[in-house]
Amino acid sequence: DRRAKNQLQLLIIILPDYTGTYGTIKRICETELGIVSQCCKPNEVMKGQKQYQENVALKINVKAGGSNSVLLDAISRNIPCLTDCSTIIFGADVTHASPGEDCSASIAAVVASMDWPDVTKYKGIVSAQGHREEIIQDLYKLVDGKPSGMIRELLISFYKLTRQKPKRIIFYRDGVSEGQFAHVLLHEMDAIRKACATLEENYLPPVTFVVVQKRHHTRLFPVDNNLTDKSGNIMPGTVIDTKICHPSEFDFYLCSHAGIQGTSRPTHYHVLLDENKFTADLLQLLTNSLCYTYARCTRSVSVVPPAYYAHLAAFRARYYVEGMTMSESGSSSALDMTQSNQAHIAMLPKIKDSV
Repeated sequence: DRRAKNQLQLLIIILPDYTGTYGTIKRICETELGIVSQCCKPNEVMKGQKQYQENVALKINVKAGGSNSVLLDAISRNIPCLTDCSTIIFGADVTHASPGEDCSASIAAVVASMDWPDVTKYKGIVSAQGHREEIIQDLYKLVDGKPSGMIRELLISFYKLTRQKPKRIIFYRDGVSEGQFAHVLLHEMDAIRKACATLEENYLPPVTFVVVQKRHHTRLFPVDNNLTDKSGNIMPGTVIDTKICHPSEFDFYLCSHAGIQGTSRPTHYHVLLDENKFTADLLQLLTNSLCYTYARCTRSVSVVPPAYYAHLAAFRARYYVEGMTMSESGSSSALDMTQSNQAHIAMLPKIKDSV
């Protein structure tokens, strides 16, 4: 189609007011026009610093469908828990309105890897749900009596792109407190099972369900001061799975990133379900390896990328709701809903396939 070939695919915008127009531009480009956009700060553009240009280039390359980095072990198929059989990795998060907002919808996001064994490209789906609801409602649902939902759609997309059915599922779930573990696991695992069963009879790939927690007050310090990085923090890749962890449950602290300033905060991973029967060492190695594949930078990050991407997608979706404004810091205003109308949840506009 000649029109499709000549259609604008990438829009680079230098914003005069970065906080006031960013959300509107993203919503229009991604839900109405189907154009990949990259916004730049005018003061940074004028400086012309190489590091800023490199960071923008990283974002543009990924948005255009490229990969910025691939693990050498992925190429040689030597990553435990991942490269021995077709594996799909999910990340999920729910973002809630700011404190004091009584009726704003929560936004859920689920992302999934779309290439194997590289695991560098992800697809995301977002949906709105009830105020302060932590369980993701649209993982599996019936629409006009037909099976649908986030998990089913992402599994189908994985098969279309790789021509393989996932034989293993790894699910990283962000934003769950310890008091919600059992409730979230029960409902969301049930949705995952139902979604898989609708694709093929007896299709029940084993699932490893991991909760990712960053909001805690635990800090780690080396016994030997010689075993630190340049900032004085523990070395990246440090794992703690004894002493301060639960005596009977499967959890561990992982500091996957190199600290730049201040004291590094490790991420606490809780394995609520492990049907794949991973050893602690193998799952820790996989999680640490994935932290080097984050597309926006050339360093390892502190949170496993699937959960990181889901968090970003959930916050981005707040721009899509008409009448919602969002500042650069991430705070957002309430949806146009009253206390008596909390049951009504505004549908998010569909993101164009070309984005």
